[in-house]
Amino acid sequence: MKTEKKRNSPCPILGKIVGVFLTALALALIVAGAYNIMIPKTVSCFVGSDIPSYLGTTFEETEGAQAADGSVVNFSQGQYKLFGAIPVRSVTVAKLEDVKVYVGGAPFGIKFFTRGATVVGFENEMENPAYRAGLRLYDTVIKVNGHDFSGVSDITRVAEDGKEIELTYLRAGKEFTIKFTPKYSQNEKKYSLGVHFKDSGAGIGTLTYVLPDGTFGGLGHGICDAETGDLTPIGSGSVLGVTINGIVKGQRGAPGELKGYFNSSKVGAIYKNTDCGIFGALAEVPSALGNKTYSIGLKNELKEGEATILCTLDNNVRQEYKVEISAINRNATGNKCFTVKITDEKLLAATGGIVQGMSGSPIIQNGKLVGAVTHVLINDPTTGYGIFIENMLTQMAAPMPKAA
Repeated sequence: MKTEKKRNSPCPILGKIVGVFLTALALALIVAGAYNIMIPKTVSCFVGSDIPSYLGTTFEETEGAQAADGSVVNFSQGQYKLFGAIPVRSVTVAKLEDVKVYVGGAPFGIKFFTRGATVVGFENEMENPAYRAGLRLYDTVIKVNGHDFSGVSDITRVAEDGKEIELTYLRAGKEFTIKFTPKYSQNEKKYSLGVHFKDSGAGIGTLTYVLPDGTFGGLGHGICDAETGDLTPIGSGSVLGVTINGIVKGQRGAPGELKGYFNSSKVGAIYKNTDCGIFGALAEVPSALGNKTYSIGLKNELKEGEATILCTLDNNVRQEYKVEISAINRNATGNKCFTVKITDEKLLAATGGIVQGMSGSPIIQNGKLVGAVTHVLINDPTTGYGIFIENMLTQMAAPMPKAA
């Protein structure tokens, strides 16, 4: 009996090809994902130095450096490519001038007016026209009838006309607009919004650095709304001298605080409030910082182990204290980049650890300014977080984002 040789079906071969393709695609996605985690969105280096390298990749600049006049940082765009061919990450490159800075550690006072006015309460909420139109607690009103305004009195003055009013406000970074007619108040005998606003604030922080031209960075984190945690939109702000006159020691579950009072008129201005600190300009470099200048230490130079911080307590003398650095996250772009533990017995005895008002205290390691203290752990006041100094410098130089 004759038998026919069975022909191989193309389907298994095609299936193998598809399987190999899908496996390769999955591996490529995994590799790309790993490099997206490994390589931050912004990488930093000094002008004239090599761009940081990552395993198996090469860097290709796609857009040349741009910087504002007088900036210590310029920015370019580029791509990391695996084996010189496969794009795995698009990045912004921050190229820092290798400048010397005056290191902070001195307290400073902050007085500011918000951009707009933040809602902090309503009268007769459920019958309030503004509330019924959609306005809520902690919304920030930025325009009235399509125009900027200079203070809360401007809003109330427009409402007294009794005509339909248009309010533009920010909520979680997004912009909204509502229209409604103010209600007549029998008690006040006039038309009123029935809304309570806050349009200013004040506080104490610590200077991190001052550049030779007087521009400065401080706090290491932004000024935020206490209720929402959102960045406060600052319209204008002033820097004032401060005298520290008391300390509330930090305890587990209860953050401490440096207490003080403003002791001078305006000595500078604030022009930017960001997640990585507040920035502005001083009329002159404070005498408390002395004449010594420090080089900048980038995040790849920061090591786990001993370092020091500079801060000012109630003796109003800037002093250096020992700390321990650990848990460094070199991909962090915000204000929690590594852990700072206070080890200096004198500082622990005085404050219990990190307290409010110490935010911005500069961190020195191997003779270079490498970062600043930003937060304290509520359940362990001896420990908190620090920010890379390059994150502050790049935020100082970066253009402010537009409101959505």
